[in-house]
Amino acid sequence: MFTKENIGAFLEGLAILGTGGGGSPEWGRIIMENDLEKGRAATIVKPEDVPDDAVVASGGIMGSVKVLDKIKPQELIDRWEKRFELTEAFELQAETIGKKIDYIVAFEMGGLNTPVMLSLGARTGIPVIDGDGLGRAAPETQMISFIGYGVSLTPMPLVDAAGNSVVVRSGVENTFADMVGRFIVTRGGGMGANSHYPMSGQKLKETVIPNTISSALALGEAVLKARKENADPITAITSFVSGQHVHTGVIQKMEEKEWEGFYFINAKLSGGAELVIKNEYMALFMNNQPVTVFPDFILGLDPKTGRGLMSADLKVGDEMALVVCPCHPRLRGALKSEAGQHAFSPVRFGQPDLAYRPIEELLKEKF
Repeated sequence: MFTKENIGAFLEGLAILGTGGGGSPEWGRIIMENDLEKGRAATIVKPEDVPDDAVVASGGIMGSVKVLDKIKPQELIDRWEKRFELTEAFELQAETIGKKIDYIVAFEMGGLNTPVMLSLGARTGIPVIDGDGLGRAAPETQMISFIGYGVSLTPMPLVDAAGNSVVVRSGVENTFADMVGRFIVTRGGGMGANSHYPMSGQKLKETVIPNTISSALALGEAVLKARKENADPITAITSFVSGQHVHTGVIQKMEEKEWEGFYFINAKLSGGAELVIKNEYMALFMNNQPVTVFPDFILGLDPKTGRGLMSADLKVGDEMALVVCPCHPRLRGALKSEAGQHAFSPVRFGQPDLAYRPIEELLKEKF
């Protein structure tokens, strides 16, 4: 599916859908180009083609968006040729559940975490699902469609960069595994790999956000086409995601802190916009009124190029175009369950007084 010619478009799409996180697309480029040079390629399968009795598992890289800034890309790629933590995490998952893993599904869409799952598939020969658990990126492991439909996050094996490994076999709270994982990776090199949400093929088809890998490629192609034709890329993106361009402004003030493997920002823009960020763009306020709340999408974009802006790269003086759009109906369905409400709660990104309301309602009130 991927060649040197279309990697760029794919990464453009991932950077947009990553909603500020999910890892830098520059890392994704290095990973994908390295696999092509090594003659490795993942087999990508549509969810509907997965047998009901197949064994599927999710996973990805875990760590702060700031950690990779301190790592030299080529050094990590060279190390991964000798020891790929994600392979170890999935081997530990198979050992823990006592079953061979037949298919891999990405946790999220993002410039690092999607390519790294494709690399896992290319290295192991395990097919990768065209889909993921979000259609976007999210900061915590329990923030995913699967959890709202009875799929257990655990067991969750985790292997850190230092070589430590642990298996979270169960958790009374669905946030527990993520907290354990953050504790491990922040003390073991700042990043690690995990595997989670083992499920049947039937359950995958009921819960996955489908066709997101192919959609990311198509989105990126639409942006590149707009640039080539000197058209407005923001308009192209807004049309593709069936969203609304709600604001363009300059960042005037940022309050930042890194804590327990997360990167928190409160960014205020000219024109009365305020972004709440926990690795990803989690809530948008206009003149102190909520306009979009996670898991609905806030796309932070370069107004001139349409490139997705990483939250870790934001600085005072940057201009941002903000496009918002609804999340997939399966994510909203997950929110209707008690487990989903707890997993996605605005409390998790520092907004205890905020409650999720569909973007359509919020936009109708504001605009």
